Amino acid sequence: MLLIVGLGNPGREYEGTRHNAGFMLLDRIASSHKIRFTRAARALSGRGAVAGQDAVLLKPQTFMNLSGQAVREAVEAFSIEPSEIIVAYDDCDLPLGKIRLRKGGGSGGHKGVASVIERIGTREFKRVRLGVGRPPDGDTVEYVLSPFNPGEEEALESMLDRGAGAVDALIAEGIDAAMNRFNAD
Repeated sequence: MLLIVGLGNPGREYEGTRHNAGFMLLDRIASSHKIRFTRAARALSGRGAVAGQDAVLLKPQTFMNLSGQAVREAVEAFSIEPSEIIVAYDDCDLPLGKIRLRKGGGSGGHKGVASVIERIGTREFKRVRLGVGRPPDGDTVEYVLSPFNPGEEEALESMLDRGAGAVDALIAEGIDAAMNRFNAD
């Protein structure tokens, strides 16, 4: 079983913000694979087949900095190994619309990823980094909590489509093949 996690913040005030790119990607994946989310403990989750594999989609509802709590609960409930975890999240180090797949590593300063690493006790899970760009004025917190501008919608939609395709490829073909295909653009 796979665990596919999208990081974000719960609540209407955060819908459509850059920090919720992980939630947006999970919504795209759920829609294309006809998976419905229901409330489960500290998360919204849905179960179904993604690229022919049994998967749990998880959107932690603990706020970004505590995302690891919900991930840990899911890992324990479904007996999931770290190698079967994929985490999608916003990344200011990538230009808007770019995606990068990664095998593991540190948090890169992302507090949600840091929480996941801390709670599951390893850095060895796959990542889908979703580029949201850098703030023009340098205030990262305000920037990631702001919505995408209307002029950015085309890049956002394209990124979400490619991100969903990258997750399917990662599952069906393996991380190395998916990285070669999706990290090139």
